[in-house]
Amino acid sequence: MSATTTAAPTETQGVTDGPIAERVARLYALAETSPEAAREEAWAWIAELGRRARRDRGDALVELAELFRAGTPATGIDGPTEGSLVTFTMQPAFDTAIAALTTAWLPWAGKRFDAEAKSGDNLLLRSARIPSKLLWPLYTTRDAGRHLAAFDFETRVEPGAIDIDREVLVIDYASISANPALVIKSIRDELVQIVPGANLGKMLWRHGDGERHSLLAYFALRSEVG
Repeated sequence: MSATTTAAPTETQGVTDGPIAERVARLYALAETSPEAAREEAWAWIAELGRRARRDRGDALVELAELFRAGTPATGIDGPTEGSLVTFTMQPAFDTAIAALTTAWLPWAGKRFDAEAKSGDNLLLRSARIPSKLLWPLYTTRDAGRHLAAFDFETRVEPGAIDIDREVLVIDYASISANPALVIKSIRDELVQIVPGANLGKMLWRHGDGERHSLLAYFALRSEVG
């Protein structure tokens, strides 16, 4: 994986005051001298918020929302990333049930990015081949070494669908004709960089004409840093 570009939050992008902004600023300062340490601290922070969401859902979701708004568009990722499902955000009982299932088996492993082409795809466990064929019988996954590759996307920077005053990296599946219409083309992912190498994402569901969106889940991507 290629190094991720360092770009600290500015006055026009990101939360500019409060404890979350202060912690992000400290992480950026650490990244100047110890980028991997900053990435791992941010990654651990996101993981802890995912655990907290199971016992203190309201406060954890508020902090995740503020942390997302403190990020910058994640445009510097090039190559494969490690993915983590942080938490679902739909309904408490459903979120708890699906969290138990995904803890036991999560077929999604991350995403790959081609920064120059503004495109990419998702990485799945090889054990996902049969379940994916049952869900999408006409769709074919591709070999990607230890993983399968599926569900291509295009990327662009624009205001968030919900956070309209924040710029995000949009991960767009609807523009790829080969993607399955069932579920996949209705998903819009948005990604921000917290610090280089630690990225927080929103999985959104596109309604009707595509102008309305609901938040389904938060996810995270870890990439290499220089």
